[in-house]
Amino acid sequence: MSVNSVGKVWLVGAGCGDYDLISLRGKNILEQCDVVVYDSLIDSRVLDFVPDNAEKICVGKRSGMHSETQDNINKIIVEKALENKFVVRLKGGDPFVFGRGGEEILALQNNNIEYGIIPGITSSVAVAELAGIPVTHREIARSFHVITGHTSENLLPENMSAYAKLDGTLVFLMGLKKLSEIANGFIENGRNENTPIAVVSNGASNGQKILRSTLKNVAADVEKANMKTPAIIVVGDVVNFDFKPTIKVPLENTTVTSTGTKRFVNKLSTQLSKLGADVNRLDYLNVVEYRNNRKFDDAMSNLSGYGWVVLTSINGAEIFLNKLINLKIDIRKLSELKFAVIGSGTADVLAKRGIFADLIPEVYTSQALGNALSKSVLPDEKVLVLRAEKGSVELSDILNENNISFDDIKTYDVLSGSHSHNSIEINTDFLTFASSSGVNAFFENGYKIGKNTKIICIGDITANALVKHGVNDFRISKTSNIDGITETILTEVQNAKIQTTEVK
Repeated sequence: MSVNSVGKVWLVGAGCGDYDLISLRGKNILEQCDVVVYDSLIDSRVLDFVPDNAEKICVGKRSGMHSETQDNINKIIVEKALENKFVVRLKGGDPFVFGRGGEEILALQNNNIEYGIIPGITSSVAVAELAGIPVTHREIARSFHVITGHTSENLLPENMSAYAKLDGTLVFLMGLKKLSEIANGFIENGRNENTPIAVVSNGASNGQKILRSTLKNVAADVEKANMKTPAIIVVGDVVNFDFKPTIKVPLENTTVTSTGTKRFVNKLSTQLSKLGADVNRLDYLNVVEYRNNRKFDDAMSNLSGYGWVVLTSINGAEIFLNKLINLKIDIRKLSELKFAVIGSGTADVLAKRGIFADLIPEVYTSQALGNALSKSVLPDEKVLVLRAEKGSVELSDILNENNISFDDIKTYDVLSGSHSHNSIEINTDFLTFASSSGVNAFFENGYKIGKNTKIICIGDITANALVKHGVNDFRISKTSNIDGITETILTEVQNAKIQTTEVK
């Protein structure tokens, strides 16, 4: 496009609840955008599909929280498109189901900006469905009506009178704060006070809560259950059905907070979510590659002088592989080199480029890697160690003790992002740490650990960092990787279930 040309805008429905309910078409469009303008209600993991260099603009749109006005949102979308950007307006649910997508399109039409539309799974159907409530059922409800509870106009007496006369199922979106008004409005307009009603909070996610009641009792029941927004309200006889999925996952009703780098947290969160866990992500660590690293460049240009390359992390392996490309080093020059890695994850990164590790210790620790190297490196071989700034001294100590010649080059650092917290307490069932950096940053950022939260960490170095911060009750995973953390959590959950059964 020319400098003066106009970009395009896609209105994309992110779906409701979990990130993987977005459509494949929506994901494909997100992966191409220059700018994403998104709502607060979307699962933040959807943003992982957005390119790292894309501009991300949060415009709120969540009950009880600050948000941009609709006029200002329209202005932002138009301005970014006029800057010749590929813009995605990412909306919770579906763009046209109380999503005000039509208003945004009118703004685009008024400015002659091309646009596309990708529907999203709407909470008006999906949240009830995943809670086991069908919005229609033969001979019970042949229609359903979707009403916003967000505006007072919809709950005026004349409107409630009309709603009370409707056949079929009534679904209220954004109406939790007006629940008492809705229930009383039905009763006052002739609906039986024992009419079934359900409230589903955090629907279509592992953290969903379902409450079934009656018009007469629902307000008190919801207050007692401490139901939170976002929530939908379903009124009608279909509430009596319970078609909630019966396939069980091992970490159902288990909450986990995962800390670390974005890459690590995303990978662990994805694995735990598939097992049914509700995961809170604290990806406050950033991997910062060292630029203009002369020592690294010189070593890479003289790889023939080494017998071994040692990589102690996935990040280090990817930096190594990228450096090969940046320096235009032919991969065939690695044919005489042997590779040692700390674990299977690092080995997998190399394997994807056709490089297969010669040495992986049985235990994924720096000590085990050092001991394995001391038995494998020949007297005339030199070792190139490429790792993080705060890499374990155990590895270098073991190499020195065994008179192994090596260059220890730092290729990156792991730094804490700038967060400002006021003593936020983590009260999930589990809290995971993958590094000492993650432990230190956790406490530096003002987080605290709840008394009932179990801590799972990787390796002795991470454990020592916890001890230095006064934490002595934790579990160390058997293997120092994501699979190890997952297996430890599964074991803890299973043991807890056994103990509960024995008590009964």
